Amino acid sequence: MARKKIRNWIALTILFFSLVAIVITGFGTDGTGGLGSLTGGSTPQGTELARVGSRPVTTTEANDQFNESFQNLQQRLPNLQIAEFVNQGGFEGALDQLIALEAMRQFGEARGIVVTRRMQDRFIVTSPEFQFARIGDNFDNNLFQRALQQAGYTEARVRADISRQLLQRQLLAPIQAGFRTPLGVAKAYAVVPLEQRSGMIGVVPVGGIQRSLNPTEAEIAAYYQRFRDYFSVPERRVIKYAVLGADQVTVTAPTDAEIRAVYANTPRYQQIETRTLQSITFSGTQAQQQADAFAARVRGGTSFIDAAQAAGFQASDVTFANQSQAQFGTVTSADVSAQSFRAPQGGLIGPVRSPLGVHVVRVEAIMRSSGQPLEAVRPAIVAELERRKRSAAINALATQLEQQITEGMSFEDAARGARLQVVTTPPITAQGLQSNRRPLPNISADLRAVLPAAFEMDADGGDPVVAAIQADARYALVGVERSEPAAPPPLAEIRELVRGQLISRTALVRAKQIADGIAARINAGMPIAQAFAQAGIPLPPPETISTRRQVIMNAQAPEALRLFFRLRPGTAAVIAAPNNGGWMIAAPTQSVRGRDEDAAQNVAVIRQELTQSTPVEAERQLLRAMELSVGVQRNAAAIRAERRRIAASMGVGAPAQ
Repeated sequence: MARKKIRNWIALTILFFSLVAIVITGFGTDGTGGLGSLTGGSTPQGTELARVGSRPVTTTEANDQFNESFQNLQQRLPNLQIAEFVNQGGFEGALDQLIALEAMRQFGEARGIVVTRRMQDRFIVTSPEFQFARIGDNFDNNLFQRALQQAGYTEARVRADISRQLLQRQLLAPIQAGFRTPLGVAKAYAVVPLEQRSGMIGVVPVGGIQRSLNPTEAEIAAYYQRFRDYFSVPERRVIKYAVLGADQVTVTAPTDAEIRAVYANTPRYQQIETRTLQSITFSGTQAQQQADAFAARVRGGTSFIDAAQAAGFQASDVTFANQSQAQFGTVTSADVSAQSFRAPQGGLIGPVRSPLGVHVVRVEAIMRSSGQPLEAVRPAIVAELERRKRSAAINALATQLEQQITEGMSFEDAARGARLQVVTTPPITAQGLQSNRRPLPNISADLRAVLPAAFEMDADGGDPVVAAIQADARYALVGVERSEPAAPPPLAEIRELVRGQLISRTALVRAKQIADGIAARINAGMPIAQAFAQAGIPLPPPETISTRRQVIMNAQAPEALRLFFRLRPGTAAVIAAPNNGGWMIAAPTQSVRGRDEDAAQNVAVIRQELTQSTPVEAERQLLRAMELSVGVQRNAAAIRAERRRIAASMGVGAPAQ
């Protein structure tokens, strides 16, 4: 959701206020600030952010409304985070709403449009939101007051919110009530997409012009000097690194004792027994008697499940399927679980007392896996032991290198002592680019992995570092040979880049001049084909266009086609082709209005859409007119400062634009 969308959503919630959330769920402010205080009778607290008429709107009110707006919107968008709400204009939208409501109050008051206490009383007594306080034909004020107290609201706050809603009904609701778009307007809109346009769209591509250009060395040098900053590249570093991994360490073969130890301590290799158990636990002063009676019923022939249901338990409450001894011990106790795993299938254990109560357990089923013999899994265990030893050796070597660097050993001496092969790069950026802005050819995965570490180091005499390429498996000793600050590279290094840029820029300028000339000739009355023929260079013939306006009513429509429908027939204009590929000339020659009979089937839909959208815009305009009538002054600096304060308190960055 875009920043503007959230801000506009808040502004448009003025008419969609409900007391249900306030009185029943009690979310919002503490009942002392926010919109309820916009009644003109109290002095607002906090820094002034805006002034509506003679009344200030302060940070305290704005923050209260900000919280309420966020919670309202979060009901519609449950995944909305407050940081996102702030970044997308939530605070500004809440302030806009406060200003609009206060302007509406002052506008109505100046014209004798007010809400009396009797109107508030009638609303409270008759509104469905307060139906919980109505008993028959009577309204129980005690129930009403208790509900307000539980929700953390005062009666004064609720009455103020009711006043706001009733004032909105009087001033804004009439705009919606009974509004309907006139049929003639709907027909006019329905015909617009059916407009048929004919003409031509042509292009002056840059490709042919580029191939004809061959700038001199002096022109290339002059272009380089003129746009030196453009050709600047970020800091480049000559990086030296030495990889240490499996090839740099030697490990001993696993012994038979090591293999057998892994086998014995790997559960999936062993025979595993699980059981499905029926277990019930009694607690309280009568626990022992209840457990004794339960066990007697089961031993007397009653099924465990039937006995449990008679005691108030469901089958799912007392059935524990596929339990290991350790698992079952977590829901009973170690002793109860041990006894349960010693008993035969069908056996009944207990009553047995534990800290949780008195247990009765029945063994419903016993399942045993066969396990795997040692010789079948020996190769896998050997491979795993070799991996562990190799990782330990690699980590030990990496630790040794770090210690040597800490003690002052140079990069070269450390690499030589560990018999590591050193690789030195040409000057490259943190993204692996050369001075010509092209990637370093055949850049290795190892170098890509160490680039961040190489550019985090101090370029002037910083100690080498050991950087992880793949944890526990591959590391690199990294150093910086030298650093070249951000600057334009020498022309000799980037001559082809500069030459290509000069050719592209020159070709684009010449293509624009040619396209402008074509458009000028068309606008002077020359036929389109003739105007293109007199361009002075070979051009592709312009494309004949005959289409309806509705084709440009989607986001993917080409810009040249949009221009085609903006122009008056008989005229032409120029627009850039995609990807700097040249310039397009749009030249409509004829426009035919759509027929009413063809649009008839769309009139009803368009009329309904306009009927729904027009009142919203009318409300917005009326609120704006009210603000102009009473006078509104916003303190932009104070608003920005408060927004920054809120963002900082929540760890939010700059607002999205």
